[in-house]
Amino acid sequence: MTPRTGRHFLQIPGPSNVPDQVLRAMSAPTIDHRGPEFSALTRRLLEAVKPVFGTTGPVVIYPASGTGAWEAALVNTLSPGDRVLSFDTGHFATLWRDLARSLGLDVDTDHVPGDWRYGADPDALAERLSADTDHAVKAVCVVHNETSTGVTSRVADIRRAMDAAGHPALLLVDTVSSLGSLDYRHDEWGVDVTVSASQKGLMLPPGLSFNAVSGKALRAAEHARLPKSYWDWGPVLEANRRGSFSYTPATNLLYGLEEALRMLDAEGLPEVYARHARHGAATRAAVRGWGLEVFCADEREASGVVTAVLMPEGHDADKFRGTVLERFDMSLGAGLGKLAGKVFRIGHLGHFNDLTLAGTLAGVQMGLELAGVPLEQDGLSAALDVLRSG
Repeated sequence: MTPRTGRHFLQIPGPSNVPDQVLRAMSAPTIDHRGPEFSALTRRLLEAVKPVFGTTGPVVIYPASGTGAWEAALVNTLSPGDRVLSFDTGHFATLWRDLARSLGLDVDTDHVPGDWRYGADPDALAERLSADTDHAVKAVCVVHNETSTGVTSRVADIRRAMDAAGHPALLLVDTVSSLGSLDYRHDEWGVDVTVSASQKGLMLPPGLSFNAVSGKALRAAEHARLPKSYWDWGPVLEANRRGSFSYTPATNLLYGLEEALRMLDAEGLPEVYARHARHGAATRAAVRGWGLEVFCADEREASGVVTAVLMPEGHDADKFRGTVLERFDMSLGAGLGKLAGKVFRIGHLGHFNDLTLAGTLAGVQMGLELAGVPLEQDGLSAALDVLRSG
């Protein structure tokens, strides 16, 4: 392989680039996870993480990927055979549905179909829940930001639809690719379990996952009968009250989490959200300037974290991505599931600024030209206009 100069551009929508100061924090010596120093760290972290979720309630931290947090959300609140309403909004929504099915939950009766270009439909939800007069549906599962499509579901509208229907189902929301990047309000939006992970907006390597838990979810956990051991909230929350965990924690990742949370707080969460929104808008301006199509079909639901781009007929997205990697040492996101080869994804999240985005879009534009994709005009200039105005 030809030696590379400069840094690799990791522009997939997660894992995202890890800041140097987070890497340095993680390089500190590992300490006794039963000792007083670690207990103090645990107590600080459990409070510091709450504002990112928009909650004052408990947040459970697991040494796991986001998939583990999905499972924890389900097994702590539901029982075998319970009906779960889910939306076909993308690849990760499909994976969560399949996980629920494997646990013995009924997710087929109440699965809302979709073409992946739109988020979860509040009107369809209201209609289905209004018809469920026996309240057989026990939980509604929504992916806030679908990483595979660049579509962000309107969780506040989902909650309003549930309230309008007067339905008592739990609301479970995946924020794996939105937490720390997009505006999110666990308490205000009436979410019962928020699922997330460390490797995207929280700017950490993979390895930590989270459940933010409402009082209603804790009450549901008292009667839930799905088997659980490692994922059981009870022992974790009990240990947390003593400043510890019920399993060996990922000590050095927790060092990094504290630094990442400090960085988000220093910038200010409203400023973080505005930065991501502006970078999403600039990226979409570039795509349209090239004469290509943004996969998200509703501008209200366009993501500030990732933009999925439809390739023109006759052009393979994976071949184009290979060209970009080989020529410019930049990784772009692949199309997943039924979108394989049809879209590429530009990640613009986490530790990211205007110049990084400009370099990313320059690499995409050059790659499109090299791949023989017909372009209408200089999309990069359109993106720079958005960045200059912001």
